[in-house]
Amino acid sequence: MPELRRITVNGVELNVALAGSGPPVLLLHGFPHTWELWREVLAGLADRYTVIAPDLRGFGASGPAAAGYDAGTLAEDAAALLAALGATGAAVAGIDAGAPPAFLLAMRRPDLVRRLVLMESLIGRLPGAEDFLAHGAPWWFGFHRVPGLAEAVLAGNEARYVDFFLTSGTLGDGVPADVRDRFVHAYTGRDALRRAFSSYRALDESAAQIEQAVATARLTVPTLAIGAHPVGAALERQLRPVTDDLTGRIVEDCGHIIPLHRPRRLLALLRPFLAGHPVPPDRRGA
Repeated sequence: MPELRRITVNGVELNVALAGSGPPVLLLHGFPHTWELWREVLAGLADRYTVIAPDLRGFGASGPAAAGYDAGTLAEDAAALLAALGATGAAVAGIDAGAPPAFLLAMRRPDLVRRLVLMESLIGRLPGAEDFLAHGAPWWFGFHRVPGLAEAVLAGNEARYVDFFLTSGTLGDGVPADVRDRFVHAYTGRDALRRAFSSYRALDESAAQIEQAVATARLTVPTLAIGAHPVGAALERQLRPVTDDLTGRIVEDCGHIIPLHRPRRLLALLRPFLAGHPVPPDRRGA
């Protein structure tokens, strides 16, 4: 089991899981997850790396925050967390809502981010996702973005709603029951839901931050884009024009929550990339 530590950054106390020793690897979760999304990844990397997996501000067991759910502020939280741990550089991975902050951190601080992994997310409004968005964004984006609405509707029905996201399109090993229960607990109550939906309500601000970043610089750090169908291909198309060193991989027969659905196959991609070796194609059954 990892060590859980309370670390204050930018005025917010983060709940942080730490495991292993060696070069730092920072893992940023999405919705509706906590650091436990990465449980198998922590175990699989801890023999060679110091793995750092926080609950993002306002999520899980981290302290509440009234604001700061835009990608830029979450990136600042990540940089401050690394500084608090004495890390002068790290590989950074983000999935879902954790991917845009990871992207912005690498754009703004290429001195700090040695390698970047982005999974199962679109990066703001960058071109390349037109086919994926041909019929509009998924319905819950609009639902979550209306201030005060989703938390009022969902209060008392959190478990069923979280289960929708954990089971829709699930392929692979699924979500362990104990992890599912902790996810549900983390998103129960109006305040917890409001904080979770705040990242959706900050999407326009985050997109503007990303557009500003790519207007003035390129993504220079080695980057690995990982996704299942159809998000993975759209993510790679977005990144290709703005990235100097990009590898894209699709994980076949996999749902959205790759670290829980196909942890061994994800580790088979992460280990060589983090070590600076060529990344093999996904191998089914691995």
